Amino acid sequence: MELKRVVVTGLGAVTPLGNNAEDTWKAMLEGKSGAGPITHFDTANFKTKFACEVKDLNINDYIDRKEARKLDRYTQLAMISAIQGIQDCGIDLETANKNRIGVVYGVGIGGIKTFEEEIGNYAKHEEMGPKFNPFFIPKMISDIASGHISIRFGFHGPNFTTTSACASSTNALGTAFNLIRLGKADMIVSGGAEAAITPGGVGGFNAMHALSTRNDDPTRASRPFSASRDGFVMGEGAGCLILEELEHAKARGAKIYAELVGEGASADAHHITASHPEGLGAHLVMQAALDDAQMKAEDIDYINVHGTSTPVGDVSEAKAIVQLFGDAAYKLNISSTKSMTGHLLGAAGAVEAMACVLAVQNDIIPPTINHEDEDKDAELDYNLNFTFNKAQKREVRAALSNTFGFGGHNACVIFKKYAE
Repeated sequence: MELKRVVVTGLGAVTPLGNNAEDTWKAMLEGKSGAGPITHFDTANFKTKFACEVKDLNINDYIDRKEARKLDRYTQLAMISAIQGIQDCGIDLETANKNRIGVVYGVGIGGIKTFEEEIGNYAKHEEMGPKFNPFFIPKMISDIASGHISIRFGFHGPNFTTTSACASSTNALGTAFNLIRLGKADMIVSGGAEAAITPGGVGGFNAMHALSTRNDDPTRASRPFSASRDGFVMGEGAGCLILEELEHAKARGAKIYAELVGEGASADAHHITASHPEGLGAHLVMQAALDDAQMKAEDIDYINVHGTSTPVGDVSEAKAIVQLFGDAAYKLNISSTKSMTGHLLGAAGAVEAMACVLAVQNDIIPPTINHEDEDKDAELDYNLNFTFNKAQKREVRAALSNTFGFGGHNACVIFKKYAE
């Protein structure tokens, strides 16, 4: 069976750097940080008092006020990113075959805000018996965002959610890619969302010692590959990529950002939270994506790394790149856009894939900001081009995006310049 080709025809984003894809990309190239004091709840008793929050977003510009009340924040963000992506791709919804359009979105946690609020309210009034919002379960469950997107637009194609912690939305993109190239859909609205900046989210990651505690300097806290890194900075947001079968896109005269050519998935099979110290799973997933794309290591010009700014994870990923790419590792650019967006958890893969698409389209690499000091004790190879502190112009024929999640889940996608 000859597999169909898949292209990206629309982008949408709501991130700590901007409330659309264009503003997010501009801020990335300028090396801006989305971090600041947490405003969603009182952090007086928390070890970490900052995060990368979405700012100045009017939900009701996209979703009716009454309808928005029925949605957890993560679903609101997911829907807004999807609305933007669908608008950007320019499809005529009046004439489109909606039976051939699907939605595959990823989320790592889901409606944690709703869950905390409902259980907290029950605990306060337990003596009155169980009294819950009738929308509690539909707001909280992790699959609901893809459901709401399909309901809004009447898309009857494949519809579900992928959950693999911080690899969730990369797995969503890979799954959507496979559905289209196998001929099971003409277009899939794909991406991911997360909104876990809550007492439980921050407190839980604090208890694991996973978050940075650089409370006196939030904008400089996310510093992948630097000796002084002390954990990741939590973020929230959503990203959407409209994936479309090439001939379908050409028939309607769609603009094409880039072509999605390969995906990979692997497991560390090592630890519930820590990556394999030698980068075994990272090596395997990148190799799988290269094999799927029928590409060689030297064909890749840019890797958007998982790069969360944790002591172990940054080192293991860099080791995997050197092991797999060999001499080619020193000719490509590497960067972690998490240094700017923070870690968007289940939404990370979608937003970072968008960065790869735009890097390919515009021949420019977004930077890894906040680098000050080399970690000479951690076996980090600083001969690699980490694109520290400043965007770099270069030809980007193809870009690879890595995401790794708790449980040892690894996912990878590769985009390249579109050519007939």
